[in-house]
Amino acid sequence: MIIVHHLNNSRSQRVLWLLEELGLEYEIKPYRRDAKTMLAPPELRKVHPLGKSPVVSDGPSVLAESGAILEYFADKYGAGRLAPAPGTPERLRYTYWMHFAEGTAQPSLLLKLLFDRIKSAPMPFFARPIARKIADQALATYVVPNLERHMDFMEAALGRDEWFAGPRFTAADVQMSFPVEVSRMRGGLDGRRPKLMAFLEKIHARPAYQRALERGGKYELLR
Repeated sequence: MIIVHHLNNSRSQRVLWLLEELGLEYEIKPYRRDAKTMLAPPELRKVHPLGKSPVVSDGPSVLAESGAILEYFADKYGAGRLAPAPGTPERLRYTYWMHFAEGTAQPSLLLKLLFDRIKSAPMPFFARPIARKIADQALATYVVPNLERHMDFMEAALGRDEWFAGPRFTAADVQMSFPVEVSRMRGGLDGRRPKLMAFLEKIHARPAYQRALERGGKYELLR
């Protein structure tokens, strides 16, 4: 039996969605973030030493990292439905976007969250102007320009084909859903990039996406 150690409002929602796309049976073991710190509970360390989500078990195998998990399930159970054939141009694009999501897109989005929180964090009054100035400078000179560049790049990719890896939906679109959704929430994604906005509409309308929400519970990305 496949077991998904599912943390609320986390990347593990992507795993549930992929499993629904594949029509696989699975069990959810839910975990809740700490209401103050928003960190994962220490119980997850009993499953994986890093104590992060997602983590899955498939028989004796325990696997972490969402990209690795999605590739594993798509290759093992997808029968070619959610991953392009090896050696094709689509497979190369598929592999690229599977890694781009966390390796390139997410770091800048995380920095945006952190610097925004620094600007509003409680601190001594004399330190507040300095902290805000540093945060604003970092956002203006590095973080936001990178976010804009990334969104332009993703928009252009969807201008070439309907989906990230080519003309058909793959696990790369499941993987890319998280950075695109986070970009919509706090990265500045809006109607100026219609291809990305249409991508969100299409994935949210997929029956498997909706079933995953029903199984995984309320899904609100961290603000």
